[in-house]
Amino acid sequence: MSSAALPLLRIPLGVVVERVSAQSPWTDFVWRGTGVLPDEPDMTPWTVLREQGGTTLFYAGSAIVDLYRSEAARYRDNLASGDPSVWIILTPSEGAWPYVVSAVTADPAEGEAFTEAGANLVEAVPMPEVLRQAIENFITQHHVETEFVKRERRRADPEALARRHHEGGHE
Repeated sequence: MSSAALPLLRIPLGVVVERVSAQSPWTDFVWRGTGVLPDEPDMTPWTVLREQGGTTLFYAGSAIVDLYRSEAARYRDNLASGDPSVWIILTPSEGAWPYVVSAVTADPAEGEAFTEAGANLVEAVPMPEVLRQAIENFITQHHVETEFVKRERRRADPEALARRHHEGGHE
């Protein structure tokens, strides 16, 4: 495995998930990721954090945000958006709980890519300040601006176009 494929920084987070009673004959609850906690809290996954009305907040488990040098421009764009986010990815589970935390990412493109698997629940949630600062430091240390170079197209050769031979005898 090349060193480019290894993360340069790994940041542990806790994931908060919300379950809301559904007003639907087809499902009992609606689930979604609602936030991340700095570090990994000292509690077991699926601990109830708060219950109010038909809404329950759970600590769903921990996740690691991996930062790669090759994605530093995307992290920078995320921070520059004015509303930096992290993406929580929940994958259906056959276990005691209907979902498992499969990933958390600060890369908008990676977050969007997880939506391609139709069963995943993917939510963009606000990035905590401590994570924003860590990513900002990472960008300062590892981002290298690359200059965009527009390739010049070759001009068409009218003589070459005129010499084409058409199959079937049609011109």
